[in-house]
Amino acid sequence: MPPIWELIAERETAANAAAEQLREQIAKLTAELALAETELAELAVTRKTLTSLTGEAEAQAAADTTVASAAYQKVLAVLGTATEGMRAKDVCLALGIGVAPKDTEGVRAKLKRLAARQILVETEPGLFALAPAPPSA
Repeated sequence: MPPIWELIAERETAANAAAEQLREQIAKLTAELALAETELAELAVTRKTLTSLTGEAEAQAAADTTVASAAYQKVLAVLGTATEGMRAKDVCLALGIGVAPKDTEGVRAKLKRLAARQILVETEPGLFALAPAPPSA
Protein backbone atom coordinates (compact mmCIF):
# COMPACT_ATOMS: atom_id res chain seq x y z
CA MET A 1 0.00 0.00 0.00
CA PRO A 2 1.54 3.32 -1.07
CA PRO A 3 2.12 5.90 1.58
CA ILE A 4 -0.70 8.37 2.08
CA TRP A 5 1.43 11.20 0.68
CA GLU A 6 1.72 9.45 -2.67
CA LEU A 7 -2.04 8.91 -2.82
CA ILE A 8 -2.61 12.58 -2.06
CA ALA A 9 -0.08 13.61 -4.73
CA GLU A 10 -1.79 11.39 -7.33
CA ARG A 11 -5.21 12.82 -6.50
CA GLU A 12 -3.79 16.35 -6.59
CA THR A 13 -2.26 15.74 -10.04
CA ALA A 14 -5.56 14.36 -11.35
CA ALA A 15 -7.52 17.27 -9.88
CA ASN A 16 -5.08 19.78 -11.41
CA ALA A 17 -5.43 18.13 -14.83
CA ALA A 18 -9.23 18.18 -14.58
CA ALA A 19 -9.22 21.83 -13.48
CA GLU A 20 -6.95 22.81 -16.36
CA GLN A 21 -9.17 21.02 -18.85
CA LEU A 22 -12.21 22.85 -17.47
CA ARG A 23 -10.38 26.19 -17.65
CA GLU A 24 -9.62 25.52 -21.34
CA GLN A 25 -13.29 24.69 -21.99
CA ILE A 26 -14.37 27.86 -20.19
CA ALA A 27 -11.95 29.96 -22.25
CA LYS A 28 -13.22 28.39 -25.48
CA LEU A 29 -16.87 28.89 -24.51
CA THR A 30 -16.18 32.46 -23.40
CA ALA A 31 -14.68 33.22 -26.81
CA GLU A 32 -17.66 31.64 -28.57
CA LEU A 33 -20.06 33.59 -26.37
CA ALA A 34 -18.26 36.84 -27.17
CA LEU A 35 -18.62 36.13 -30.90
CA ALA A 36 -22.32 35.35 -30.54
CA GLU A 37 -22.94 38.48 -28.45
CA THR A 38 -21.08 40.60 -31.01
CA GLU A 39 -23.23 39.16 -33.79
CA LEU A 40 -26.39 39.84 -31.78
CA ALA A 41 -25.33 43.44 -31.17
CA GLU A 42 -24.57 43.93 -34.87
CA LEU A 43 -27.93 42.45 -35.83
CA ALA A 44 -29.71 44.74 -33.38
CA VAL A 45 -28.01 47.77 -34.94
CA THR A 46 -28.91 46.51 -38.41
CA ARG A 47 -32.53 45.98 -37.37
CA LYS A 48 -32.71 49.45 -35.84
CA THR A 49 -31.20 51.04 -38.94
CA LEU A 50 -33.53 49.20 -41.32
CA THR A 51 -36.53 50.00 -39.14
CA SER A 52 -35.71 53.70 -39.20
CA LEU A 53 -35.07 53.64 -42.96
CA THR A 54 -38.25 51.75 -43.83
CA GLY A 55 -40.45 53.47 -41.28
CA GLU A 56 -41.85 50.17 -40.01
CA ALA A 57 -42.89 50.00 -36.41
CA GLU A 58 -40.37 48.37 -34.12
CA ALA A 59 -43.03 45.94 -32.92
CA GLN A 60 -43.47 44.61 -36.44
CA ALA A 61 -39.74 44.45 -37.12
CA ALA A 62 -38.78 42.44 -34.07
CA ALA A 63 -40.68 39.54 -32.60
CA ASP A 64 -40.52 39.32 -28.82
CA THR A 65 -38.23 36.33 -28.33
CA THR A 66 -39.37 35.84 -24.75
CA VAL A 67 -42.98 35.41 -25.78
CA ALA A 68 -41.96 33.29 -28.75
CA SER A 69 -40.26 30.71 -26.49
CA ALA A 70 -41.92 27.34 -26.05
CA ALA A 71 -42.56 27.82 -22.32
CA TYR A 72 -44.49 31.05 -22.90
CA GLN A 73 -46.38 29.56 -25.84
CA LYS A 74 -47.55 26.71 -23.60
CA VAL A 75 -48.78 29.19 -21.00
CA LEU A 76 -50.60 31.17 -23.70
CA ALA A 77 -52.15 27.99 -25.09
CA VAL A 78 -53.51 27.09 -21.65
CA LEU A 79 -54.95 30.57 -21.16
CA GLY A 80 -56.33 30.52 -24.72
CA THR A 81 -58.54 27.56 -23.86
CA ALA A 82 -59.64 28.92 -20.48
CA THR A 83 -63.13 30.29 -20.12
CA GLU A 84 -62.15 32.53 -17.22
CA GLY A 85 -59.03 33.91 -15.61
CA MET A 86 -56.50 31.52 -14.13
CA ARG A 87 -54.08 31.65 -11.24
CA ALA A 88 -50.47 30.47 -11.47
CA LYS A 89 -51.30 27.24 -9.63
CA ASP A 90 -54.12 26.51 -12.11
CA VAL A 91 -51.76 27.06 -15.04
CA CYS A 92 -49.22 24.71 -13.42
CA LEU A 93 -51.87 22.02 -13.09
CA ALA A 94 -53.00 22.51 -16.69
CA LEU A 95 -49.39 22.24 -17.88
CA GLY A 96 -48.87 19.09 -15.83
CA ILE A 97 -45.99 20.54 -13.84
CA GLY A 98 -45.65 20.58 -10.08
CA VAL A 99 -47.41 23.02 -7.82
CA ALA A 100 -44.47 23.47 -5.45
CA PRO A 101 -43.66 27.10 -4.69
CA LYS A 102 -40.72 27.07 -7.14
CA ASP A 103 -43.04 25.92 -9.93
CA THR A 104 -45.87 28.33 -9.23
CA GLU A 105 -43.49 31.26 -8.76
CA GLY A 106 -41.86 30.51 -12.12
CA VAL A 107 -45.24 30.43 -13.84
CA ARG A 108 -46.37 33.54 -11.95
CA ALA A 109 -43.27 35.39 -13.20
CA LYS A 110 -44.13 34.39 -16.77
CA LEU A 111 -47.72 35.54 -16.30
CA LYS A 112 -46.53 38.89 -14.92
CA ARG A 113 -44.15 39.35 -17.90
CA LEU A 114 -46.96 38.62 -20.33
CA ALA A 115 -49.20 41.08 -18.49
CA ALA A 116 -46.46 43.72 -18.65
CA ARG A 117 -46.36 43.20 -22.43
CA GLN A 118 -50.16 43.60 -22.49
CA ILE A 119 -50.66 40.09 -23.85
CA LEU A 120 -52.44 39.14 -20.63
CA VAL A 121 -54.48 41.17 -18.20
CA GLU A 122 -54.48 40.72 -14.46
CA THR A 123 -58.20 41.04 -13.77
CA GLU A 124 -57.58 40.92 -10.04
CA PRO A 125 -54.39 40.27 -8.09
CA GLY A 126 -53.05 36.90 -9.19
CA LEU A 127 -55.82 36.18 -11.71
CA PHE A 128 -54.73 36.29 -15.35
CA ALA A 129 -56.59 36.12 -18.65
CA LEU A 130 -55.77 36.84 -22.27
CA ALA A 131 -55.96 40.54 -23.10
CA PRO A 132 -58.83 41.46 -25.39
CA ALA A 133 -57.82 41.80 -29.03
CA PRO A 134 -57.37 45.40 -30.15
CA PRO A 135 -60.15 46.65 -32.41
CA SER A 136 -59.29 46.38 -36.10
CA ALA A 137 -58.82 49.62 -38.00
